[in-house]
Amino acid sequence: MEDQNYIRIFTGSIVMSKQLEYRLKEAGINPVIKNETESGRLAGFGPAIIDQVQVFVHKDEYEHALKIQQDIS
Repeated sequence: MEDQNYIRIFTGSIVMSKQLEYRLKEAGINPVIKNETESGRLAGFGPAIIDQVQVFVHKDEYEHALKIQQDIS
């Protein structure tokens, strides 16, 4: 992700990323999800690493989002 206003807080399975996404949204944080597996499937080819989803948050929300991420890990 090229935008310097966002920081990755998680890389892992789609199941864990969905749980994190839900908890972040509950807290009023709007995460950006990067799922190369799904993107590759839609484009007609597979990803290099299967089931690796990345979750990014705006840098202003990083500290709060990190606490939420650590609570569910």
